[in-house]
Amino acid sequence: MRTPMIPVAVLLGFNGGFVDTAGFLGLQGLFTSHVTGNFVTLAASLVLGLTGAITKLLAIPVFITVVVLARLVGNRLADSGRAPVPRLMIGQTLLLLLFFVLATVLGPFPDGDALPAVITGVVGVMAMSIQNAVQRIHLASEPPTTILTGTTTQFAIDLADRLSGRATLAGEAARKRFHALLRAILSFGIGAMTAAASFHFVGLRCLAMAVAVTAFIALMKAHEPPQETGMLM
Repeated sequence: MRTPMIPVAVLLGFNGGFVDTAGFLGLQGLFTSHVTGNFVTLAASLVLGLTGAITKLLAIPVFITVVVLARLVGNRLADSGRAPVPRLMIGQTLLLLLFFVLATVLGPFPDGDALPAVITGVVGVMAMSIQNAVQRIHLASEPPTTILTGTTTQFAIDLADRLSGRATLAGEAARKRFHALLRAILSFGIGAMTAAASFHFVGLRCLAMAVAVTAFIALMKAHEPPQETGMLM
């Protein structure tokens, strides 16, 4: 199989930064793929009396439920000899498409606790829960594509070792990890900045780009063998 020009991890990282930023800007501080952030913004909403607390509270059990379902579906697909990744990416694409349609038809959302905002936000969380599950289960050798804290910490450690000339980065595997970490940080950051810029001009209609990215990934992985669950390059 020919190696694609753009690594799947780069596209997923871009998508992670893009959707999280668009959701945060358009849905009163909701992180569609970042559970830690929703704990923080939920607490802030309750203390400061800001809107959006309902969606942030629902986001946590919804996230867990969808990840469980993605795991079960992925196992069933693998057991039946079918590749899980492309089919799960199709599921994410359809949910992102629904997220885009709801955001376009029902938005904007000045009140994050209004029913249209809650429904739209929950669908966005469902979509990005699938990406988190795919990342954790089928892309475990790649840095996370939806959160950067651990990635940035490890990158800084590796950078310090590289600057000091320590042997930890002497091997080929260590160099690949360093480049993968840098790539993850850049792709997520570019996605976040692109979302912020496009949101400024078209609001949540910018989510059309995220739909296109996940659809492209699904097409790229359409002929993936069922046993492939490692690094996707």
